[in-house]
Amino acid sequence: MFTEYEVETMVEDQEILDATVELKKDFIRNEAPYLEISDHDFFSLVMMAPIVGIALANGSVSLFEELALNKKARKLSKGGYFMKKDPVVYAMKFLIKKYDQWEEKFFVVLRLAMSKTFDKSALMHQFDSGAEVTSSVYKREVLGTPYILIRFISSFFLEQDEDIINNRSIAKVEYERLLDIGRKLELDQVPVFHMFCKTFNVK
Repeated sequence: MFTEYEVETMVEDQEILDATVELKKDFIRNEAPYLEISDHDFFSLVMMAPIVGIALANGSVSLFEELALNKKARKLSKGGYFMKKDPVVYAMKFLIKKYDQWEEKFFVVLRLAMSKTFDKSALMHQFDSGAEVTSSVYKREVLGTPYILIRFISSFFLEQDEDIINNRSIAKVEYERLLDIGRKLELDQVPVFHMFCKTFNVK
């Protein structure tokens, strides 16, 4: 997943910053009028949107999921808030309540951030998404993929600091939400995302 320093670097891009500031104004005005949060930390909240969406796939966030989300949010917060109230964790409560209303607006900023940090067109090649993918083929694809895209995928779809290569189990409803979010973020246009999806054991 991303670090606060990587988040900081992305927010230094003027287009990403401008889009983040406009979305922050909209979100605070409509959902959290007393929310005090920096532009960096609000962009961190935006980065949390895909994993929040997966956690909400069955309609609610469990205590275990909430703890995992909070841990991830704290790692993205600027400066660290171990002994203080974390602004990203606090703001995430408002996002969870109205996720369906804000998902697309948050994804607009995420698509912009990805377009500004890697060239998706350079990653497209002939790939049969229905074909079986061996571990060695997937590993080679990961090695040939820009580091920043791998970071986006792991940050968006993995709760823990797991290796993107590892196999893991996932509930069917969560897997379907993952695929839907990947499509909305246009990640389904790159082969490495399809290969990543095949690492899940759907329960």
